[in-house]
Amino acid sequence: MSLHPKTTILKSTVINWGIIGAGKIATKFASDLAAVSNAQLYGIASRNLEKAKTFGQDFKATMAYGNYEDLVLDPNIDAIYIATPHSFHKEHTALCLNHNKAVLCEKPFAMNLDEVEDMIQLSKQKETLLMEAMWTIFLPHYRYVLDLIKNKHFGNIIKLEADFGFHPTYDETSRVFDKSVGGGSLLDIGIYPVFAALSTLGAPETINASAKFFDTGADSECNITFHYKNTTANLKSTFLEETHTQAIFHCEEGTIKINGRFHEPSSVTLTDSEGHSVLKEFDTKTIGYSYEIEHFNALLRAGKTESNIMTFKKSKQLIATLDSIRRKIDLQYQ
Repeated sequence: MSLHPKTTILKSTVINWGIIGAGKIATKFASDLAAVSNAQLYGIASRNLEKAKTFGQDFKATMAYGNYEDLVLDPNIDAIYIATPHSFHKEHTALCLNHNKAVLCEKPFAMNLDEVEDMIQLSKQKETLLMEAMWTIFLPHYRYVLDLIKNKHFGNIIKLEADFGFHPTYDETSRVFDKSVGGGSLLDIGIYPVFAALSTLGAPETINASAKFFDTGADSECNITFHYKNTTANLKSTFLEETHTQAIFHCEEGTIKINGRFHEPSSVTLTDSEGHSVLKEFDTKTIGYSYEIEHFNALLRAGKTESNIMTFKKSKQLIATLDSIRRKIDLQYQ
């Protein structure tokens, strides 16, 4: 992997972060960034300058920009977090990479595999770090479960059940319900149950899926089954009801349950074949974004252009699987 142009500087200085987009998820990211050592929020960019200024004041940013171009042109910015709607991820990632800015792009990486492959190709061409912000894989409880499964703590997985559901107020003007920007349950929250299956069982042999839709054309609910040689994964995403949002791995000799909400900092319940249960809790002092930030910062300081944990291969597998599910439910964004 090639060295980032600023590697020699970054080894001895604070990493200056910029954020594109000043919405809810950017707020969470900025809050956790403040808890990370040797890193700071330097700039926030929004198409609304007043919104950027307010955000900057709230999180003590040095600069606020009324457009994204000014942020990427600022020589003081080392890394940029992209927190805009899904349909803008490729465009904004390209804007950053073309100015040799390291990019942490919110999930889903982009709208489809073609876009993701273009982003990765540009990252390699520019020799500049790019990573999908799939924060779950960096969380302590999830790393713990991945180790249990890898080491066959309870033997092989027989069945996985994972869901993510909540009931937002219906608003056709909201990003969540706007199909043109990738709104709907699958890309917004269904990505997490899908990721739970891929990260533990790998790519399925076959997929079955069905969906319900809002009047806007965005999917309101997806029910998905991954079929493997010796196991199945039953996955669900929904905006029609509150669900437990758990991931339950039924294994040969016991059960591993990531308690709700499984995709964010949580606890894990281990139950053996005799019914004895142990609750494993984790001391997480932040919202949970700090772990991916620390990993990304380490990559940047080491001059890496790709994560060894959230690899390009994993990102391509994830979006390709989401593409397959969309074809099954006849969901098209364009």
